[in-house]
Amino acid sequence: MLKGFFNVPKAVNEPVKGYAPNSPERTAVQAAYTTMWNSQIDVPLHIGNEEIRTGNTRNITAPHDHQHVVGKYHLAEKQHIEKAIANALESRHAWANMAWEQRAAIFLKAAELIAGPYRARINAATMIGQSKNIHQAEIDASCELIDFLRYNVEFMTQIYGDQPKSDSTTWNRLEYRPLEGFVYAITPFNFTAIAANLPASAAMMGNVVVWKPSDSQVFSTKIILDVFKEAGVPDGVINVVFGDALMITDTVLASRDFAGVHFTGSTHVFKDIWAKIGANIHNYKTYPRIVGETGGKDFIIAHPSANVKQVVTGITRGAFEFQGQKCSAASRVYIPQSLWPAVKEQLITDVKSMKMGSPEDFGNFITAVIHEGSFDKLASYIDQAKNDADAEIIVGGNYDKSVGYFVEPTVIVTTNPKYTTMETELFGPVVTIYIYEDAKWEETLELVNTTSEYALTGAVFSQDRYAIEVATVKLQNSAGNFYINDKPTGAVVGMQPFGGARASGTNDKAGSALNLLRWASPRTIKETFVTPEDYRYPFLGE
Repeated sequence: MLKGFFNVPKAVNEPVKGYAPNSPERTAVQAAYTTMWNSQIDVPLHIGNEEIRTGNTRNITAPHDHQHVVGKYHLAEKQHIEKAIANALESRHAWANMAWEQRAAIFLKAAELIAGPYRARINAATMIGQSKNIHQAEIDASCELIDFLRYNVEFMTQIYGDQPKSDSTTWNRLEYRPLEGFVYAITPFNFTAIAANLPASAAMMGNVVVWKPSDSQVFSTKIILDVFKEAGVPDGVINVVFGDALMITDTVLASRDFAGVHFTGSTHVFKDIWAKIGANIHNYKTYPRIVGETGGKDFIIAHPSANVKQVVTGITRGAFEFQGQKCSAASRVYIPQSLWPAVKEQLITDVKSMKMGSPEDFGNFITAVIHEGSFDKLASYIDQAKNDADAEIIVGGNYDKSVGYFVEPTVIVTTNPKYTTMETELFGPVVTIYIYEDAKWEETLELVNTTSEYALTGAVFSQDRYAIEVATVKLQNSAGNFYINDKPTGAVVGMQPFGGARASGTNDKAGSALNLLRWASPRTIKETFVTPEDYRYPFLGE
């Protein structure tokens, strides 16, 4: 029973640690990395209060050393998915009826566990399992995840505080119920924070969840599960399954109690899920919520007035951090002819200075791509560019998977604005540049707007405010996150709510209250204090 109107701690963004030589955080993460690298973990299914080991396992390996096994995880069969759904529904009543401040306390505690005792472990797990360098692991697995947990609690209280007007005769109330059923969370390999946030944000609003993490992110999933358990997430609220994605999804979507999907992944998979939900719509108890963030073909366009060093840094960081494996990564760039010679010279110099190798070596800016399938796809596009008359590789272009899945940061220059790597999402350290005539600024903006089916992120570099204004208006539907004089990556929770439209998703803006609202089903309550006792209105009088 609520005994007060409680204020939660004010959300603040977690400071990013520097990991300078001899710093305490560097020593801690190096020790955690060594321990985890030389250990073996066993990751079971988590269903209700059970840890289920099916015996049908797959190895967990490091992308930068793909023969090195750091653990194994167990694969579910259909019966386990059905059991996860049943356990979620059994847990729903108690969790949905738990006082909101108790749910808030759980996730606030989870944030502080990551900020403190789990920080080195969750960063090291992300470095090993996803081949992120320490900076990328820190801003993702620690800072962004902490921010999601803190800010979502604050957003939840803002939502609950949004109430309708009342007067002396009537008290109107709005309650934000969890969805009737369970939520299915499908998470990607590339961000540990996203992997945790998709099930947690729905659970925070009182929902129960069946969560399928990416097979390429199981190593850090284990740390997330440890954190949630220690923070006090009750058994059955978040049920975790691994295995055949098609079987799991088909089993989940066949349930009458399916109430929503929280998805981050490929556009093709999301469209298939949407189609299956549509085909099953007559079977569901309620219209399911469909929330997804999918692909991107994210752009940088430089105006002739742009600062060359700023443009080059936007390209190198935007395209090559975490090997370009961000939905927001810059992958197509438009440079005016007048700036191109200086941009080209600085870009080649910067890319050649990048070191590549294991994330254990803190001097490496580039590490490996996630798996062999990604490596082979990238290699094929690089080889094609080497042979095409309308494309030229000006730096990079080499790759090697003998030890790890290493692809050099590669810059392609094309004379064809619709060249395949200007349109196709590659999800790797490959960026393609098109050189345009200075006088064709607005024509090139239209080219940016119409080249890609995606609309996730984009950036404009300019020192001319009129040019910035024109680009902002012209590209208003081209990117859900639009950056002025900055790289198109690095959205911060509470500062830049993240998401795009077109083929990039439903634009429900993770990192804002808009996303949490999707996991609530409001109920309006009107209470009349003096109830009428005669149907007649004054207009009926003689």
